[in-house]
Parts: sequence; C-alpha cells; structure tokens
Amino acid sequence: MKNKLLSAAIGAAVLALGASAASATTLGDVKAKGFVQCGVNTGLAGFAAPDASGNWAGFDVDFCKAVASAVFGDPTKVKFTPLSAANRFPALQSGEVDVLARNTTWSINRDTALGLNFRFVNYYDGQGFMVRKSLNVKSALELSGASVCVQSGTTTELNLADYFKANNLQYNPVVFEKLDEVNAAYDAGRCDVYTTDQSGLYSLRLTLKNPDEHAILPEIISKEPLAPAVRQGDDQWFDIVSWVGYAMINAEEFGITQANVDDMKNSPNPDIKRFLGVEADTKIGTDLGLTNEWAYNIVKNVGNYGEVFERNIGQGSQLKIDRGLNALWSKGGIQYAPPVR
Repeated sequence: MKNKLLSAAIGAAVLALGASAASATTLGDVKAKGFVQCGVNTGLAGFAAPDASGNWAGFDVDFCKAVASAVFGDPTKVKFTPLSAANRFPALQSGEVDVLARNTTWSINRDTALGLNFRFVNYYDGQGFMVRKSLNVKSALELSGASVCVQSGTTTELNLADYFKANNLQYNPVVFEKLDEVNAAYDAGRCDVYTTDQSGLYSLRLTLKNPDEHAILPEIISKEPLAPAVRQGDDQWFDIVSWVGYAMINAEEFGITQANVDDMKNSPNPDIKRFLGVEADTKIGTDLGLTNEWAYNIVKNVGNYGEVFERNIGQGSQLKIDRGLNALWSKGGIQYAPPVR
C-alpha cells in the first residue's frame, strides 16, 4: 500500500511539474524567436487576406497584431500561416502556429477531443442565406420550393435540413463537395439560394460577378461563436490570448481609441489609469507575464474592438456587416468582457 501511495504521489508530482513547465512554454518560445506565428484563413475578405504584395489585412489579422502588441509592444512582430479548414487544427496541435485565428467555431468537440482551448469569442456568427434580389424574398421563411446551394458533409448541410423541416418548408438541395464548386454554382445561377455562415456570405458576395444583385437575409439558424484557439496545457498563453480580446472590448467600453489613448492616460478614472498601466501599484500586466502597458500597446497599435470591427468588416469596409450581436452588451449586443482590475 505504501508503495502504491508513493507511486501515486510521484505521479502527481510529475504531472504537476509537467503542467508547470508547459505553462511557460509558448510565451517563452514566442519571445525567443521574436514573433507570434498566427494561423489564419487562406483568403477571406474582411477577415484575413493578403494583398498583391503579400501584406495581410483583416479582422482576424488585426487580432494577431494585437497579440504581438501585447507581447512585444510591436504589431509587426507577427507572421501569418494560411491554413485550410482541414489543416488548421493539426497546425495548432503540432506547434506550427502559436494561436489560431481563423473563423473557427467554438464547439464541445473542438474544446475537448482536439486538445484546444477557446474562451474569448471575437465574432458571434451563425448560418444564414443569400439570395438574388430579383426573387424579391425578404425572409428565409419565404424560401419554400427554392433550390439551395450547400457544401456536402458539413454541419451547414445538416442545419439546412433541420431548419426547413422545422418550418414545414420544401427545398431542393444542390450539393457540392468543394467550397469553390458551391460558389461557382451559385454565381452561375444553378440555385436560388446560398447558405453558409453569415460572415462568409458577406465575404463571398464581394467575389460574385454582380455583388449588388444579391441580398443576405436576416435569419440566423445556428450558433457559430468564432474564437481564437490555443493548445491545452498552457494556461499563461491561454490567459494572454483571451485577455488581448477582452482588453479590446474594455477599451471600447471606456471610450479609449487609437486617437485618444495617450490623452486618456491623464483620465481621473482609476479603472482607465489601471487599464493603461499608469496606476503606480498596478500588477495586471506583470501578472500576465507582460509589461503593464500591454493594453495601452494594443489600443495604440491596433485599436479597440469597435475600431477593428468597423474598418475590416463593418460600415467602414466593403462588407458593411452590422454589429448585431457583436455590439457591446450596453448597446444591444452580447460582447461583454470581465473587468481589468
């Protein structure tokens, strides 16, 4: 019995030691190599896409730049790895990338079976529908009898079937295995409706021959919380990536922008002074393993959540997506961040 107890104690100590070693691995590795390696989409307008010179831009790209700003104080200290849907998880699991910011839905299977961690949701999405304006359809409930382009073997296909069945509607599925085949079929007029995540529809519409001839319907038929992901077993890096997102939301709540962040250091509000690292006794940054100006650097270099949203996918962009659920909790949405204190 004593031997068994001793073995159990040694095993627990080894696990604890391993967990302790793992907790500092990613931040240490990132600092050693001098940049954050970020996994992003291969090319999705508004979210992550390279220009002709290879410079990346987009909503997810700016999140990666915010992580680099928090760690290094420099948004350029990030490199991008374009990843397909099939290879995004192996790339993160293997350590090829330090963080995955690629329109990825947080689900129980991915959170548990794949060894990944999600927490901060940077975009609340859901499956939607796009139609030709010439059909004069204003709601998905008017789509009975329509032909619908959809990718096979996806939750999108299953959600489509469930929605039409639940609402006693008839439809004709036009199914393709590859995403580019679905895109081409819809653009060629082989179906009346296109269904996928609503954010994807806004991006896809820009690639059609006549984008202005297509409308995205208001209904959302599934929950698709899109969130950055990291590997399990590294709590410090998990906290850093999560709090980068929360800092951007808190900055918007405080009214701190790229333009006024320096002036806001003089705010009489103790919460703002603490957030920007000017309170004499603040340890918030050092508790994360960063400097106390980590949040200031994020806002100064990249902006608050609202600024990043609007310029990449909101009204200041070609996509012109409404904030909707992604508005602050105080303005009709559900974006809500824990306090920085």
